Amino acid sequence: MASDKELADFLAGVERRAFKQTVYTVRDDDAALDIVQDAMIKLAEKYGDRPPSELPLLFQRILQNATHDYFRRQKVRNTWVTLFSSFGSADDDEFDPLETFEAEDGAGIESSENKLEREQVLNLIDAEIQKLPARQREAFLMRYWEDMDVAETAAAMGCSEGSVKTHCSRATHTLAQALKAKGITL
Repeated sequence: MASDKELADFLAGVERRAFKQTVYTVRDDDAALDIVQDAMIKLAEKYGDRPPSELPLLFQRILQNATHDYFRRQKVRNTWVTLFSSFGSADDDEFDPLETFEAEDGAGIESSENKLEREQVLNLIDAEIQKLPARQREAFLMRYWEDMDVAETAAAMGCSEGSVKTHCSRATHTLAQALKAKGITL
């Protein structure tokens, strides 16, 4: 178990390097500072009771996940901003994109049944993704969720491009079989 002093010393020692690494990755000082602080807080809160020898690897994984979360949030935000910016004119400051949509005889309004069915399918897909072996899940999520190319995924995973392709292929086949067995076709 790491004492409070050992944890504080570890965080003080890794702080500058983690910040520089994150700034290089996200290219935004403020966002990098937030990511590093969040990772440090999560390490202290959830893993502060671990032995000091485990802290470096745990912190790196937490920092990686926090950085990936940042990029996911940015991707979603950018998608919505792009979609909504195409509706309004540049000189209209009080534009509300929701006012541009009108429901036609219930069109565009999702029924509770459809919403529940979609949510159940998404939960099944998520459960099947969680069942994948760690390396297959990591490769699959980087390639298809984070939209990274094969070379970027290989660099992030520390393996060859061929390994990434193999992991992704196995993951998609396993997911397809599992979902087909549950009656889900995509």
